[in-house]
Amino acid sequence: MDILTLFDKSVEFHGHRCPGLAIGVRAAAEARRILEMEHSKDEEIVCVTENDACGVDGIQVILGCSAGKGNLIFRIRGKQAFSFFNRKTGKHTRLVLKQLPQMENREEKQNYILTAPFEEVFEMKEPHYSLPEEARLFQSIACERCGEKTAEPYIRLEEGEKVCLDCFREYHRM
Repeated sequence: MDILTLFDKSVEFHGHRCPGLAIGVRAAAEARRILEMEHSKDEEIVCVTENDACGVDGIQVILGCSAGKGNLIFRIRGKQAFSFFNRKTGKHTRLVLKQLPQMENREEKQNYILTAPFEEVFEMKEPHYSLPEEARLFQSIACERCGEKTAEPYIRLEEGEKVCLDCFREYHRM
């Protein structure tokens, strides 16, 4: 599927055309090429995104990464950067958006992102962290204050009670 078809498919999911969506679509398409992979049915492909912007929708559509499956991981750093891992082959890459030239309008910028040579749009780097482990299933524990069930890693012990993060009072001395 060509990049413009992938973009149109992503627009259907995202709701509108924008340069941000184009970033994610292009990153996902390049990751497919670089890592020799297709759409992820389970957790074969992992994307660690360093933002929660429009481009993440393109990654979901093109690569099949999603928070629910556990193969779309948010590591918010405010960067237009995405690390991709292919669990089957062990290949990985980190794509970081380069400073783009000034454009007249959003549509021109969007088209540039989608069609300019790869080297003008992204810098390819090594991820500075390893492949995240596969999603784990955890026991649910009822918070002893509000009664709501919470996944075990998000329970805290406070004054002898098992409490959820909403009921837990943070302890700070500075």
